[in-house]
Amino acid sequence: MKKYITKLFLLGSLLFLGTSCENDAELTTLKTVTFPSNLEATAANLVLTEATEDEPVELFSWPAVTFPVGTPVTYSLQFDLITDITGPTAWQKAKIVVVGEDVLSKALLGKEINKIALDLGLTPDLPGKLIVRVEARLDHKIYSENLTLTVTPYLNVYVFGELYMPGSYQGWNIETAAALPEIEKGIYQGYMSVLPGAGLGFKLNKERNWEFFYGAGDTNSDLKRPSDVDFVLPGEGSYLIKVNTNTLKWTATPYSWGIVGDATAGSWDNSTPMSYDHVTKTWKITATLVSGNVKFRLNNAWTINYGHKNVTDGLVYLDDPGAYYVGEAGTYEITFKIDEVDPATNGYPPTATYTITKI
Repeated sequence: MKKYITKLFLLGSLLFLGTSCENDAELTTLKTVTFPSNLEATAANLVLTEATEDEPVELFSWPAVTFPVGTPVTYSLQFDLITDITGPTAWQKAKIVVVGEDVLSKALLGKEINKIALDLGLTPDLPGKLIVRVEARLDHKIYSENLTLTVTPYLNVYVFGELYMPGSYQGWNIETAAALPEIEKGIYQGYMSVLPGAGLGFKLNKERNWEFFYGAGDTNSDLKRPSDVDFVLPGEGSYLIKVNTNTLKWTATPYSWGIVGDATAGSWDNSTPMSYDHVTKTWKITATLVSGNVKFRLNNAWTINYGHKNVTDGLVYLDDPGAYYVGEAGTYEITFKIDEVDPATNGYPPTATYTITKI
């Protein structure tokens, strides 16, 4: 009798679970959910200019979508061209702006819509059509009706410049001071090595003269103009220097390419750091090597490294397992040159150039 009661209990449990699963499915995926009304925008025709690039130019709003399950709904805006919203690849090229959970409006700046329009292929200074919709996502996705905008984008003709970094490290000579290229509007980035015995003070100049320069403000990290107080680097070593004239702040982050391998003093465990020559934009070192292999890596780690494939092209390759073989022990001059203007945005290039010369 006990055996039969057990079987009946198990059967009842399975029926209950099956019913629960069916009810859950009906409550979510299988139940029809729709937008109760349309997506709205404050303007249907946008003529964008650089003068309003930092101002909100469009406010999108939409109604809350009610899913049968009471959990937050994530909303996103999707932008695409009329020609790309139908067929098997519909909306696959769309530009997406994630809005957030249970947020029912989104204001976009002029430069944000301008970038979307240019990325999708609209022609600068000519009106074009963008299609916009809202995605509501819980356990599945539903979409609002499409909204059509007429957008006239502009081409940003901003000319990027440089900041110059005269200092104790090079005798305060503005003509030979290191140049920090502008990587975004008002943001400058470059590399610097402070050799043993060199001073740590510097200024930041807009031109290769002393008509316009920044010195330290309330703290060493603050830019102030005019200021006779020098900025001060953290100490000897190599750094990634980043200056933001929009926020009037600067930073120096330890940053160094080095040689590694069983031909070097640190073998495969510790890189021997190179120094940055700001005049030639080249990393350099004079080192004693033994017979063995040499590779190049960043910040004494294998995350970013370059290896050698052959002995004829003067190139090393990103993440390549190969290494340059040193056949004879001795003192060598080694150089490493890489295009790393903005690796945070563009990544590291597939190749870099190098030389290893016995002296």
